[in-house]
Amino acid sequence: MTESSLTQPSVFNRAWSQISRTVREIGPRKRGFEFSLKSELPKADEDRLIAAFQECIDHRGGEVQARARAAALGQAFLGLNEDGRRRFVELLAERFDVDHAAVDVAIEAVKAADGDQRGAAEANLRATLEAPRTRVLTQFNGLPEGVKFLVDLRAELLGWQRETPAIKGLQEDLRRLLANWFDVGFLELRQIDWSASAALLEKLILYEAVHRIRSWDDLKNRLDSDRRCYAFFHPRMPDEPLIFVEVALVTGIAGDVGELLNQDQPADVPRQADTAIFYSISNAQAGLAGISFGDFLIKRVVGALSAELPNLKTFATLSPIPGFMAWANRSPDEAAETKLSDDENTAILASLTAAITSRQADDDNDPALAPPAEDIADWPLIAAALSLPRWQDEGALAAALEAPLGRLAADYLYNRKRGNDRCLDPVGHFHLSNGARMERLNWLGDRSGNGLRQSAGMMINYLYKLSEIDENHESYAAPDRRIVASSTIKSAAKR
Repeated sequence: MTESSLTQPSVFNRAWSQISRTVREIGPRKRGFEFSLKSELPKADEDRLIAAFQECIDHRGGEVQARARAAALGQAFLGLNEDGRRRFVELLAERFDVDHAAVDVAIEAVKAADGDQRGAAEANLRATLEAPRTRVLTQFNGLPEGVKFLVDLRAELLGWQRETPAIKGLQEDLRRLLANWFDVGFLELRQIDWSASAALLEKLILYEAVHRIRSWDDLKNRLDSDRRCYAFFHPRMPDEPLIFVEVALVTGIAGDVGELLNQDQPADVPRQADTAIFYSISNAQAGLAGISFGDFLIKRVVGALSAELPNLKTFATLSPIPGFMAWANRSPDEAAETKLSDDENTAILASLTAAITSRQADDDNDPALAPPAEDIADWPLIAAALSLPRWQDEGALAAALEAPLGRLAADYLYNRKRGNDRCLDPVGHFHLSNGARMERLNWLGDRSGNGLRQSAGMMINYLYKLSEIDENHESYAAPDRRIVASSTIKSAAKR
């Protein structure tokens, strides 16, 4: 579950065409709202832009005029280069922020008010706390593709806010608006299959963020009869998936994503399957980061699958552990707390030395690695083994690493926390928040380059047991953040 960086041509192409069409439809009647800006937004254009913002905020005239102003502003923004777009939002953020002096006056008025005056004073304070710039943003809600335009705008703001603090407030205003507009009650769950439009299928390929879709044949395999794909859509973005999940219908809990994605495997008979494996969940809109509806997606999909295939008894994920290797390499002292037994140390050292010696003798162009020193142990020895190219193909070495790396991964997932005691692994936090339990680690469940880099190829099953989801969620949401895990995970995680 990642977010892709967005550039103007890929993000705003469609918004450009739709908003330009609106300008053409409305503009002839409201010529005063059409204006052009030079692509870099020079100083000479800033006063004209500020005046246009003010007209939008003042909301002069009716709805047609409001749409015309918003469409003209949108088209002007879309014609700017990146520097110009950044200056555009800086002006909106800085010139039309909350009036802090007026807020202070309103607060004092609330303190002084009593009786019937109190309600009016509080209402005035609420209105004063709303930045005028939000009225510019809301004008886009009535435009074709206007909501999509704002979602993509926020994607850019998220990248810029670190360098330009004034933009952060504007980004937060937009986040609050989008959170209200994208309430889960407005979302539609739809199954996507091979009969969907080519444009929508292309978006699945583009937005897939967990296991890259490599070809149209790969996509067709993922939409076969023993697979399901569901997505949430918003009525104002009917052709844009917000988040989607890919599901495999199998017998028993799967532990190898390579087998699930193997195009040569014959399709199973869905009605003979007893398990639904959620193997990929992708957020499709970077501009909706921090606006979560993934938990609702899983629950809705479980309901839809249960209604279609009552033979399904188990609902589980086959999930990556994206933060594992980064944590171990960043915190070697913590990783070294997982001790190797004498037998494990001997087995890893012997198999690693044998693999290096064999490669040097064969002269197969692998890097010339020196055999490790006999007195190193624990994480330094494991790290040395994992640095050997294609270590996963060395049978004896891979077998020797399985148990200690499994204990280390269980320790990372179950014991290591961040901030407010939430699970350190982001995918783990997501599923635990949604009421799942940690069920089973899968050795070399993902042999892809990304899987090996992220987690030494390990994957984990999170189990969604319908009768326990709410209780598990409450346990993890409690102040002590109690993680629900199988006895196997807890036993492996003991220090």
